[in-house]
Amino acid sequence: MKWKILLLAVLLLISWILVDLFIPRKVDLRQFNPNEMARLDTDMWRSYYERKPLKLFWQSAELVRTHVRAPFWQSFVIAYHAARAAFIFKDGQTRTDYNRALPDLEKFYAGIDQLSEQPINVTQAAQNELEWWVIRRERDQHPPVEWANLQARITADLYRIPVKNCAQYGLLRTEAMLFRDQRGKAITNADWQRIRRLLNQSWQSLSEAVMTTPDKSS
Repeated sequence: MKWKILLLAVLLLISWILVDLFIPRKVDLRQFNPNEMARLDTDMWRSYYERKPLKLFWQSAELVRTHVRAPFWQSFVIAYHAARAAFIFKDGQTRTDYNRALPDLEKFYAGIDQLSEQPINVTQAAQNELEWWVIRRERDQHPPVEWANLQARITADLYRIPVKNCAQYGLLRTEAMLFRDQRGKAITNADWQRIRRLLNQSWQSLSEAVMTTPDKSS
């Protein structure tokens, strides 16, 4: 009797996974909770800098479920590529090294595109994301204003709104990043709370921009 119950449980689990992964569904990326996005954003930054890949992976999956409303199992597939790309890049030293993160970034954005009502240019999104990571690392050649501008462009493409409407989002995120870099290894819990407040303001500004700007694809 026990083996029948176990078999039934396994079959139900397999069915859940298959439905979760392969039943088509679409969501509106423009609808999100900015407070939750800021919380998860902060947690992911912290895991990245503290070199906690498993924690980052789990948080990435939660963010995908929160933002893209991805099904449970599908969120882990998408998050795997995001986390893998991040740590491939983190260990890189040259452009050649950094480019090894591109295939996973493309798979990450392809997963989001599969769920999004608004089509995403996957190749462009992945290339811009990688470029943003690169210019932040090569800060001697790329001042913070470039960080803010590129983040605004990436976000504008994703949400299909004018770049100028994302300017405040980019500036606030850049301010948070500069503060994190300034604190370095001396960073405290209080510092992370300050970063979270800046990211909260950033996501709030983006939410307002998205809600007040018509979709360019409409």
